[in-house]
Amino acid sequence: MPDTAQNDRPLLEVKGLKKYFPVRGALGTTVQEVKAVNDVTFTLKRGETFGMVGESGCGKSTLGRTILRLTEPTEGQAIYDGRDVFDMTDAQLKAARQDMQMVFQDPFSSLNPRKRIGAILEEPLVIHGIGTAQERTEKVLDILTRVGLQAEHYYRYPHEFSGGQRQRIGIARALMVDPRLIVCDEPVSALDVSIHSQIINLLKQLQAEFGLTYLFIAHDISIVRYISDRIGVMYLGQMVEQAATDDLFAAPKHTHTQALLSAVPVTQPGARKERVVLGGEIPSPLDPPSGCVFHTRCPMATELCKQKAPARREITEGHHVACHLY
Repeated sequence: MPDTAQNDRPLLEVKGLKKYFPVRGALGTTVQEVKAVNDVTFTLKRGETFGMVGESGCGKSTLGRTILRLTEPTEGQAIYDGRDVFDMTDAQLKAARQDMQMVFQDPFSSLNPRKRIGAILEEPLVIHGIGTAQERTEKVLDILTRVGLQAEHYYRYPHEFSGGQRQRIGIARALMVDPRLIVCDEPVSALDVSIHSQIINLLKQLQAEFGLTYLFIAHDISIVRYISDRIGVMYLGQMVEQAATDDLFAAPKHTHTQALLSAVPVTQPGARKERVVLGGEIPSPLDPPSGCVFHTRCPMATELCKQKAPARREITEGHHVACHLY
């Protein structure tokens, strides 16, 4: 019989995750810290897509890379299927990487220009000792067709492909070791707008076909809305709001979320909506504001916001917000 408790358990639980980058002085001592990710907590359910959205520089990509331990955390936990990724030995982490893969933002720089596509895609199988040479080649040819490419592309080099085709290769590489979780780090931001829908629809198709779970990172909230079951909104290293996609768009609570949604273009002819315009500039993560990090740009800020950081509260089922107004 299946383990019901295990199936009900989130595939990924991120708890109090922090990632600070030291700033060195002339003598090599740490004089400051860049708080790229600061106390982020969320869960990722099996088979769902959790969208992570926010302005450039808010820490989204650092969050994704830290969860996979491509960069080491400062503090916190990332519990994947009951095991803390940050406590794994090198051998355990190597085995876990078969389950956790990443699609990178730039589909050109993430591919080795000196290798043919066949060798690039077979490399993960070689590293993990999966299959014979013939079996690896057969799997590459199968995955190429599943991502919309052709068998003849096996022998070509990355520079012979368009940006959209290279991103399909990046997706194919992530699929080679049969993962369960894929972190998609802005997978369409470096592509032409005309290609966005093709790649997003491909990701949705592959998710249904292979039962994948996605952490989808992007700055375009319209794309995040289309692909995500739940959305987390980040600002200056912190998650300020989290909710099911429909709930977030129907009733955004945090002022930052309201501003992001108000910037989405209206597609109905003649329709208008009120813009939420934020004042000021995004503060530096080197020296974040005291209290609520958003208070310097929030039109609703009070003295309490300047003095005390808001706690993360669940205001309705599954809808969390970090704001003193709630």
